[in-house]
Amino acid sequence: MGQPVEVGDTDAAAAEFHAFFEAHYAELARLAHLLTGEADAADDLAADALLALWHRWDRVRDADHPVAYARGVVANLARSRIRSAVRERRRIALFWAPRGGGDAVDDPDVSAVVDVQGALRRLPFRKRACVVLRHAFDLSERDTSLVLGISVGTVKSQTSRAVAELQRLLGPDTPAAHVRVAVAAQRSGGSQ
Repeated sequence: MGQPVEVGDTDAAAAEFHAFFEAHYAELARLAHLLTGEADAADDLAADALLALWHRWDRVRDADHPVAYARGVVANLARSRIRSAVRERRRIALFWAPRGGGDAVDDPDVSAVVDVQGALRRLPFRKRACVVLRHAFDLSERDTSLVLGISVGTVKSQTSRAVAELQRLLGPDTPAAHVRVAVAAQRSGGSQ
């Protein structure tokens, strides 16, 4: 299996992890919030991610990019949470669906103004993750690809498509540069 862990090694690992936790917890919680759109879930997801990192700390601290690894864990947990919520909504919709074979018509989206977080929530997960990591967290295309486990080309195309979709959601007169600024403002919790 492995070498027995000495008490001194455990203390050193705990100290390293504590420093990592202190340095990155807030950032991971912000990432979770922007990916899920749920402020209440953000702290839980960040804590769950850090717990998973602690269980694999020997591998994480030896990784080339431990912060990228942590962001990837948060992204995967957020994706799982979103998928679970979608499945739950589908089950509820099926349960409450009218019986008798009538044609159901979805209500149109009548909201005239969509805020940035609302628009982000409407993006598919990969597009949302790319635009958030690139513009709200100022990660390079390469770092974003490491976090999400996708190619740099996919990051480029998904980010471009996400910005275009956000432009459409935020209004036809919204330039792409303003969309990027609005997403970047989410980094500090600001709103547009």
